[in-house]
Amino acid sequence: MPGRGLWRGARQLTITIDGRDVLCEPGELLLSIAERSGIHIPNLCRHEGLREQGCCRVCIAEVETGGRREVVAACVYPVERECAVYTDSERIRRNRGVILALLRARAPASAEIDRLCREYGAPEYSRFTAHRDDEKCILCGLCAAACESLGTGAISMVNRGIDKKVSTPYDEPALVCVGCASCASVCPTGAISVSEDASERTIWNKKLPLALCSRCGTAFGTVFEHYRASQQSGAPPPELCPDCRRKAITDAMADTYGR
Repeated sequence: MPGRGLWRGARQLTITIDGRDVLCEPGELLLSIAERSGIHIPNLCRHEGLREQGCCRVCIAEVETGGRREVVAACVYPVERECAVYTDSERIRRNRGVILALLRARAPASAEIDRLCREYGAPEYSRFTAHRDDEKCILCGLCAAACESLGTGAISMVNRGIDKKVSTPYDEPALVCVGCASCASVCPTGAISVSEDASERTIWNKKLPLALCSRCGTAFGTVFEHYRASQQSGAPPPELCPDCRRKAITDAMADTYGR
């Protein structure tokens, strides 16, 4: 994906992040540079497996070039020339606190948002009231993007304004949902509920039977999840969980080459 990694063959740049010299290449995203250099910039709406969005704005940083400073979203800002970056300046901490205060009003039940608010001293605004006290979703869209990237499209953004949310079509259990829970795994605030018992997984108000390992009986995904993967790959659905598959391969190699 353009801008995500290094552009091999281009000349290298030296930038400073919080006073530390860091090498990068033109077009590399600022957040990626910071992460591989061990410099922490908080972020919520970015996932390495999905396209950058820059919607939560928690990853803001100051970039100084030619004596001029600007505030940018690090996850979508491509570094094109030498510059000085400040990720934790007084201005950034103040602005980040305001952003987090707004996110807290949107998702007051999120433990992650609460933690960040405390870390960055987010102010209390009496004029911002929560739409729902139990809300955790910040509308970052990662869940819908993950579902779409798998070719399912079981969930999407619906409605507008204060009624905007992530949902299935008509708030009914989506026929195309296979229960893979990829949406829940990328959610930064734990807003998507997934529960399991011995035989079923429940997600988005839909119950799906679990696939059980034929050797150890452990559940490893849903039946529909494996069936869809089988359709896409042309291989039969797996009968063994990953641990038992590895053990079966090890045993087969031992039988072939001697123990």
